[in-house]
Amino acid sequence: MTQYRLVREQWIDRPVDEVFEFFADAGNLETITPPWLRFRILTPRPIAMTSGTLIDYTLRVRMMPVRWRTEIVDWSPPHQFVDQQLRGPYRKWHHRHEFFPDGRRTRMRDTVNYILPFGPLGRIAHWGWVRRDLHEIFDYRGAKIQELLGAEPAFTPAD
Repeated sequence: MTQYRLVREQWIDRPVDEVFEFFADAGNLETITPPWLRFRILTPRPIAMTSGTLIDYTLRVRMMPVRWRTEIVDWSPPHQFVDQQLRGPYRKWHHRHEFFPDGRRTRMRDTVNYILPFGPLGRIAHWGWVRRDLHEIFDYRGAKIQELLGAEPAFTPAD
């Protein structure tokens, strides 16, 4: 099984507590997700975010309807939280959201470690379209965060 990693960072012109509060509202995930995914949260709101919280979603991936369930496996306000897929299109999806205070600004980092199903076919799909789709989704997300929170453009940090 091949594990892949996507990392994005973004400077946001707001203090860490305010940035974390925005991401602590699960409803904002709909706001920063591209409309072409038709992403909808199924879990009744408001959602009390904490370690162990389960969130159900529906979306479309290349016209295919997908149900997705994540669990918040680490909730450490205002510095980080981690969601992990329990059911969905990936064999593994582990998404760490980190928030680093810097005066009145915040550096936000998303690190997604993921594994696709189907062995060699999953690797072909990754290089054929999955990688590109994920970059487009996170590009959209970065632009939306820039628009809503007064952030700089998102970037991929050098390893």
